[in-house]
Amino acid sequence: MNIATPDLTRPRKGFSACPHDCPSTCALEVDIGADGRIGRVHGAKANDYTDGVICAKVARYAERLYHPDRLLKPMKRKGAKGAGSWSDISWDDALDEIAEAFVKAEAAHGAEAVWPYFYAGTMGLVQRDSIERLRHAKRYSGFFGTICVNPAWTGVMMGLGRLTGVDPREMAKSDCIVIWGTNAVSTQVNVMTHAIKARKERGAKIVAIDVYDTPTMKQADVKLILKPGTDAALACAAMHVAFRDGYADRAYLAKYTDDPAGLEMHLATRTPEWAAAITGLTVDDIEDFARLVGTTTRTFFRLGYGFTRSRNGTVSMHAALSLPTVLGSWQHEGGGAFHTNSDIFGMTTGLIKGAGYADPSVRSLDQSQIGRVLTGDPEALRNGPPVTAMLIQNTNPVNIAPEQRLVRKGFARQDLFVAVHEQFLTETAEMADIVLPATMFVEHDDIYRGGGQSHILLGPKLVEPPETVRTNLFVIEELAKRLGVAYKAGFGMSERDLIATVLRPGELEQLDGEKWIDRKIPFEEAHFLNGFGHADGKFHFRPDWTGQKASTRPPETVGILGPAARLPEFPDYCAVIEETDEAHPFRLVTSPARNFLNSSFAETKTSREKEGRPEVMINPQDADRLGVASGDIVRLGNTRGDLRLHARVTAEARIGVLIAEGLWPNKAHLDGEGVNVLTGADCVAPYGGAGLHDNKVWLVKA
Repeated sequence: MNIATPDLTRPRKGFSACPHDCPSTCALEVDIGADGRIGRVHGAKANDYTDGVICAKVARYAERLYHPDRLLKPMKRKGAKGAGSWSDISWDDALDEIAEAFVKAEAAHGAEAVWPYFYAGTMGLVQRDSIERLRHAKRYSGFFGTICVNPAWTGVMMGLGRLTGVDPREMAKSDCIVIWGTNAVSTQVNVMTHAIKARKERGAKIVAIDVYDTPTMKQADVKLILKPGTDAALACAAMHVAFRDGYADRAYLAKYTDDPAGLEMHLATRTPEWAAAITGLTVDDIEDFARLVGTTTRTFFRLGYGFTRSRNGTVSMHAALSLPTVLGSWQHEGGGAFHTNSDIFGMTTGLIKGAGYADPSVRSLDQSQIGRVLTGDPEALRNGPPVTAMLIQNTNPVNIAPEQRLVRKGFARQDLFVAVHEQFLTETAEMADIVLPATMFVEHDDIYRGGGQSHILLGPKLVEPPETVRTNLFVIEELAKRLGVAYKAGFGMSERDLIATVLRPGELEQLDGEKWIDRKIPFEEAHFLNGFGHADGKFHFRPDWTGQKASTRPPETVGILGPAARLPEFPDYCAVIEETDEAHPFRLVTSPARNFLNSSFAETKTSREKEGRPEVMINPQDADRLGVASGDIVRLGNTRGDLRLHARVTAEARIGVLIAEGLWPNKAHLDGEGVNVLTGADCVAPYGGAGLHDNKVWLVKA
């Protein structure tokens, strides 16, 4: 059991920020008892984005911090990989063995044989990104992160030219809020806070657009349930109606966009009837939606990460952003669109990441293709050496990565050394050679920025960790010493020293007192009234799909990805998704569950109890045809693999669409394999990504 070092003074309240991979980055107030243990976690009421509201899973964070299964000591594998046999090892010996394995891998195959692998288990800039400093210092293989933002952010950049948008707090001043591609009730509760406020105070209409009847749909006034991957068709039909019926703001278009005449001509055949055949909506649904947003000046489009999980997600995001542009919604308070504010913060992370000694000629490997990389696929390896040593922090690829059978096969290699620094014995940690116990966010210092809002938030150490547990930064620093690069810039600095380097002078002291800094940009900039982010100041209806600058653009060693030649000249439905066929009559979407966050919280008792068990949602008409009832075991599969799940027959799923909410551990499933055996790692055009919600499958009663 994890018992924090007692604080014998008095109960108190600490301030922090949620570290998890969610755009809200909630400002937190943490109850701390006289015994030095945390209690309930609350949303900070004084923060006008968090507004006192957080999700239930973070509110009960003490359940995770003091979980009896938390890792508390370094361990070394005994016996076969994944067999679950471990021996204790000291921190010094564990770090020595990791360094020796890295040196051995480099001697045999070159530095690129070592692949430091990480992601967003924490969004803190110090504890997450310091692994990059070690990578660059040693010229280890690069990490091209593709599992989350790429298609959505690329689509934003194609249209807007920068990753900013209307302040999400303006939703409270909107008359119509379109929540598109995100189940905000389950995954980003603060969006609903501001949307519900607008409905209560202004009578605003809430529109939800998604691929099944989510909890957010149940809060909406209008719900549009699309076939997966068809969002762009709805956007194009709504723009067609806007031009046809006079809702398009032609003066705005002439001033702020690149080719409105070409767009109007292109959309002439993108009628509601055309879109209905693609989306599965009725013509009336599409006409009514187009009329609502076309006649409501203050319409706010809140565009989520559902776009990023589809093979045509980049095109869909660009098309959805084109709709408020045709309507001229950006001109009005409470109008316009928002996806992320990632470009507003002005935080310089170069020293944390060791950017000064990064070598662009070193190969970068695709995060999503870890299965292909570890099983020796030449293309995935960029025709370079095999990966024979890894350090993994902040991610659980044996559970969350696509093409799971390849992933597990790769991790089972006897010539692959893996060290995992983790909080629990995840399924990735179970396949490791060395496991190191990691701190949680209230046990170390870090700095956070809220891409779904505009605050920079300090996350100071609030309680003492168990004495045998270490921070991510500690591991990186100790390995740097053993590997001979600790003299390089950025090493040897404390968390607070590194935090100070990403802020402006005096801001760390400001954060100590004020807890957060609002980087809100001026109204004219947020609404692009001074021009969009491209050199010509225009919104681009005609994207440069392969030439656009973007933080998601692959390194030169990777190049343009996916079927980029098939991307359309103007906003359009792009049929590069995994379409159903006779052998695979269903589309499968692997959406997030309310009580999990990626694979985090899947270990806590309350989250597991609330979710029940892994299930697949199937429409009653499909179930009747197949003779399936709720509770029956069904088998679903495709060319990548197959697995068994319990069926839940519900009208929340569309006909022909299956929903498997998660992410459950693989071992929670009937056959020990999770839903990602069915997901693919082929690249999303043009800048990469993984179509995790874009799968064709068959289903039979088991």
